Amino acid sequence: MSSGTATFWIIIAAVSASFGALHGFLFSDGPNLAGILYGTGVGVLAIAYERGVFLAGYSERLRRLPTPAYVAAAEVSLVLVIVVGMALTGLLLWTLGIVEKPLMGAVTPKLSTIPFALAMSAIIVSVLRVRDLIGGETFLNLILGRYHRPVREERVFLFLDLVGSTAYAARHGDLAAQELLKAVFSAIAEPVRRHRGQVDDYVGDQVIVSWPFARGIERARCVACIFAIRRALDGDRERWLARFGLVPEMRAALHGGSVVTAEVGVDRHKIAYFGDVMNATARLEGLCRETRRAVLISDAVLARLPHLPEGIEAEALGAYRLRGRSEAMTVHALADRDRPRSVGVSVEADAGRRVAERGYAALRG
Repeated sequence: MSSGTATFWIIIAAVSASFGALHGFLFSDGPNLAGILYGTGVGVLAIAYERGVFLAGYSERLRRLPTPAYVAAAEVSLVLVIVVGMALTGLLLWTLGIVEKPLMGAVTPKLSTIPFALAMSAIIVSVLRVRDLIGGETFLNLILGRYHRPVREERVFLFLDLVGSTAYAARHGDLAAQELLKAVFSAIAEPVRRHRGQVDDYVGDQVIVSWPFARGIERARCVACIFAIRRALDGDRERWLARFGLVPEMRAALHGGSVVTAEVGVDRHKIAYFGDVMNATARLEGLCRETRRAVLISDAVLARLPHLPEGIEAEALGAYRLRGRSEAMTVHALADRDRPRSVGVSVEADAGRRVAERGYAALRG
């Protein structure tokens, strides 16, 4: 559930309304309609500001300040948003005749209300930031305790890898490379959300996305997601070239099957996947370099797709024996008819670095 969905804002409105009712219970004669509506208006406006729905440029400039100045400015800004939220909500309620107060009384917040609203907004923002940090679906699963005990389930995994990132870091430095990765990961997020995927992890310049198998193959979401990402990156060529001097190119591998999913960790909890599927997908992604193809998919996933997205075609590459697996994997390349099949020279320049970076074994035993 992303910040752009109706469900997200309905939940935010409901939580804000409950805080408005709580305020009436604590500081007045009890919950009332006006208090609930004040809570809803203030809460939705405060979260909209925090999520960058408005004044996004201002918030970005604040983040560039030194930490003490940023904390002070952010708190003052949130107080101002809360005061404006109370005033706008009060004006609306006064206009509708819901509050029986003079106009100034309706739009002027009580001094005791501001600290309460600030504290409740801080609670919501903190929960949302934890959710953003570990992912919405992972956050929900941790709250519900779905994986307290290991569960065997079928999932589709997409491994995405940024081509040429090591060479870029060598030329421009690690800080510049990190800025590139941050921008690419940000661009990837929207297509993943749109196709109902879940970002499970970032490993260096690699992104791991997954779906429950049924959801991933329904409408060929897992395949459509890959090409939505590639089109999103390619469609913003001028901005990428102006900022980084290149247009990001992603290698991608799709594979799926049975994995064991479990909640792991003590001081820091996460949901992890165990099984041959993860290793095989990693090696399939490495196979892109050898085959000079940008997108590879295993037969285990392709055979279960109801269809391929319009404009996408598959090319059978045959069976490959990946190290660590006793059985050969039948592999297909996917390509958009409007784009070249080959990743090109940049793949060759980037060849072999995975072994050094993450200890992945060489392919083709």
